[in-house]
Amino acid sequence: MPPKGLCLKTHLLATFAVLLWLTRADVDTGSVSEGVPGPDYSAVQRNLALELVRVTEAAALASGRWLGKGDKNAADKAAVDMMRKVLNSVQMDGVVVIGEGEKDEAPMLYCGERIGDGSSMPVDIAVDPLDGTTLTAQGRNGAVSVIALAKRGSLFDPGPVMYMEKLAVGPQVPAHTVSLNNSVAQNLEAVALALDKPISDVTVLMLDRPRHADLVRQCREAGARIRLISDGDVGGAIEVAKAGAPVDVMMGIGGTPEGVIAACALKCMGGSLQGRLWPRNEEERRKAVERGYDLTKVLHVDDLCKGDDVYFAATGVSDGDLLRGVRYFSGGASTNSIVMRCKSGTVRFIETFHKWEKPSVTNIPLEEHMKVQLGGYASGVVGNGAAVGFAAVASPQQKKF
Repeated sequence: MPPKGLCLKTHLLATFAVLLWLTRADVDTGSVSEGVPGPDYSAVQRNLALELVRVTEAAALASGRWLGKGDKNAADKAAVDMMRKVLNSVQMDGVVVIGEGEKDEAPMLYCGERIGDGSSMPVDIAVDPLDGTTLTAQGRNGAVSVIALAKRGSLFDPGPVMYMEKLAVGPQVPAHTVSLNNSVAQNLEAVALALDKPISDVTVLMLDRPRHADLVRQCREAGARIRLISDGDVGGAIEVAKAGAPVDVMMGIGGTPEGVIAACALKCMGGSLQGRLWPRNEEERRKAVERGYDLTKVLHVDDLCKGDDVYFAATGVSDGDLLRGVRYFSGGASTNSIVMRCKSGTVRFIETFHKWEKPSVTNIPLEEHMKVQLGGYASGVVGNGAAVGFAAVASPQQKKF
């Protein structure tokens, strides 16, 4: 019979091993025993979202170094380079459906590019390595790095139309009660009724653009409050689904790629997003019609991302209402992320601490890190090898014109 101390030590080691393994997996919401709701630990499954958060963390850490330096192209390049590097280490057979542009327009993360090590399930990928390039360059709040993933053939391909009308609400507002075919006043009335408050207390989020002048007028005539943002409508759309969020509904015209990404997040959170393609000119309209797009159709969440094998991850680059931005300190940095999985309905907020000297897929040699500190640029100036994460679980480029 082994000594008592050895038995205790063995038990503790075994417990630690199980906990460590569970951090690399996720579970579907099920029932532990009949009539008792809760996670079904007999059906533990791999959760790609927990792997994807390393991708957005890496992109945020790289682009965050360009905060306020006035160079949005350098910030975007840093995010793209690092996101692609880490994505290629993920066990998946991915195809970029929404990325940095067509193959002849973008050297990395272009539409149609194969991503991942090819060893696992075939998936569609939608990326925005830096949603808020201008925000980052100007040192403003609200920049994030985002990625969404779904089973192959599930994500909507926006084709040549890069903008869409959008209407996003949280889970408290039934999706069928609002519609892009309704007037602004009708939608605000539906939101107010669902949230049990007067229209005067409803807050509408929209991009601050000249094209929204009439929308602003209609919201004011209805009596609603308005919050304008300069960029970053992916994070804005997610805001409407957060418990206790400062906004209730998002309206207006924004990027189609960002709309698809936001739809993935809202589907995970139980919210809804409607979109309708909005060609900017006759050339876009002609190309869309030639390719068979119905420009009058209202696209719902299930049109933008089919099924429930949907994953989403985002990491803050600069501070915002949704996420805190990157914090750099001596020898490392910290990041704040949100990670979601539709099938299980889990929404995790993760705080991660990164140490530069530790080996990791996102690290570069320490001497390269020092070059950047001295003012030089090197692609992928981040590391998250010895990352320590704390998670709380709950049941979430275009040009201006």
